[in-house]
Amino acid sequence: MKRLLIAWRAALMLALAVAALPSPAHEMSMAEMQLRETARGEFLWQWMATEKRPAAQDLTPVWPEGCTADANLLRCGEQGLAGTLHIRGVGERYSAALVKVQWRDGQSRVYTLTAGQPSVQLYGAADDPRGMGEIARAYTLLGVEHILTGIDHLLFVIGLLFLVGFQRRLLWTITAFTAAHSLTLACSALGLLVLRSPPVEASIALSIVLVAGEALHKRDTLARRWPAVVAFLFGLVHGLGFAGALKEIGLPENHLLVALLTFNVGVELGQLLTVAACWMLWRFASRWPAAQRLRTALLYAIGSVAAYWSWLRIAALLS
Repeated sequence: MKRLLIAWRAALMLALAVAALPSPAHEMSMAEMQLRETARGEFLWQWMATEKRPAAQDLTPVWPEGCTADANLLRCGEQGLAGTLHIRGVGERYSAALVKVQWRDGQSRVYTLTAGQPSVQLYGAADDPRGMGEIARAYTLLGVEHILTGIDHLLFVIGLLFLVGFQRRLLWTITAFTAAHSLTLACSALGLLVLRSPPVEASIALSIVLVAGEALHKRDTLARRWPAVVAFLFGLVHGLGFAGALKEIGLPENHLLVALLTFNVGVELGQLLTVAACWMLWRFASRWPAAQRLRTALLYAIGSVAAYWSWLRIAALLS
């Protein structure tokens, strides 16, 4: 009895701690800098306006060696804009910084800098031989960051693990979820499917409530017989949530498909890390006789937090 009380108290503290966090809505802020070449080796540069406070208060560019900035004028001399551009502060208030460079001949390049990749190598012209690789790395890291900081996505995946368990059906269930959110993420990012964010976020929260409720009882429902079908249907909604985050970040026009693909790869890597961590915890907890009671307490905690988020998001939708 004492262990049961400890388990329930731990679950209650977890629910209160998560509920106290702001209701996650897949917010990934992107700061945008524009540089336009006006003369050989001279650029006008500025941070574009954002919904948050000015990016200049949180981000500081460290220009390539040989370049000097005076207010909004950057002078790089005959060497041009070549060398390493570093942005201090990226990954803190802003998830990433998008740097758009336009040369006098009309060519342009887009660079994405993140906490994991806060620097980029510039070559003084648009024909950067490593552009695609840099974008791939940046968007992969952004995808991992998004899934690991998206608490509602993580709770849905954990709910699926409780529902299915670590058995062969889990492979098909996770695959169905991946296929579904990859589909709607691509369609939304390419402009083929457009939905408002509030109903999508409310549906995501409700999906967690449903999965947690199904995992709590032993009745032979559709979710228990065909968890892959349920995962696919709700995965379509979660993909729209991922697309909302990707819209905040933006996609580079010159390597749009690469950025879209690698962002999705990053999401899957983060998802696999979550499953692996849960498997290790399950292996450890399976030796504890009270693990089944802790399972029930955790599912009630997950369902309660998701119900609270659902109420907040539906209220915001109706207001």
